[in-house]
Amino acid sequence: MNPIRRTGRTPGRSQAGPHPLGGSVDVLVGRGVPHQQGAALLTAMLIVVLVSSLASAMVWQQWRAVQVESAERARTQSAWILSGALDWARLILREDAKSGGATTLSEPWATPLAEARLSSFLAADKASTDDGPEAFLSGQITDAQARYNLRNLVGDDGKVVPVELAAARRLFDSIGVSPELADRVASGLRDAVTQPGSEGRSATPPLLPRTVAQLSWLGVDRDSLRRLAPYVVILPVRTTINLNTASREVIAANVEGMDLSAAARLVQSRQRTPFKAISEAQDQIPPSLALDASRVDVKSNFFEVRGRIRLGDRVLEELSLVERRGLDVLPLRRQRVNLQDAPG
Repeated sequence: MNPIRRTGRTPGRSQAGPHPLGGSVDVLVGRGVPHQQGAALLTAMLIVVLVSSLASAMVWQQWRAVQVESAERARTQSAWILSGALDWARLILREDAKSGGATTLSEPWATPLAEARLSSFLAADKASTDDGPEAFLSGQITDAQARYNLRNLVGDDGKVVPVELAAARRLFDSIGVSPELADRVASGLRDAVTQPGSEGRSATPPLLPRTVAQLSWLGVDRDSLRRLAPYVVILPVRTTINLNTASREVIAANVEGMDLSAAARLVQSRQRTPFKAISEAQDQIPPSLALDASRVDVKSNFFEVRGRIRLGDRVLEELSLVERRGLDVLPLRRQRVNLQDAPG
């Protein structure tokens, strides 16, 4: 029998070799070509996506490194400038101490430093100061003893001082704060400063606040803190208030029997002629009122230095507490109080 050969061709088929039975048939070939092309295209697309992702990640990492470096440079520059502002304040307070006189608001230390451009100092090359960062510095020195020192509420024996508690209650009442809050603050400070095992000390004493904002640890609410901030301070030791710099509310609270009107007249008198001694202030108040030299004075040893740096679109403020001991001005505390972007 003659072998059978199929001469017709089906689309998508090609003629193959002889059939095992002696004939030859067309075998299906070529159908894998479209699948192979699709797989190659998909592989290429995956490779492109992978390369794009890796490239994007590398660019983001580089951008992040630049941003971190820029922020660190700005932080270092700001800290350097603010340290210079503190040194400037210490120099002024030291020169003021050489006079040995009273501490008054008519002295150079009480004049704020207006915002000044410092870009020329930050530029690497003085010949190209326009390329330096835009930096502006301002500052102010304030008398910390112009405010009532809450540390006075606790005596050296670890007990609340009744006279000081009465003064604090009068001050709180005059500025719209509940007088009972003064008792809470006094009790909290007593528990915080007295030694473990002392009589009357709480079993779980609070931490000792070092700033007015930290009075919240003693249960003082936010609105009361806002009202108290301009009138009270917490210093490391008990101090007097300065009659040449204190507000009428603080003066009236510290002089038993004095009202706000009499305190206001005392403030007006010192504006004309600052007091050089307590006796000069005593002459300006009614004879029935007596100034206690252990609670009031005309000199100050504690000051707050506020420095503000505006560097590009960043604003940084630092508040420092310094103590003047003779001709030495020692920084006791430095606190950054504000870090934000400058508005528009």
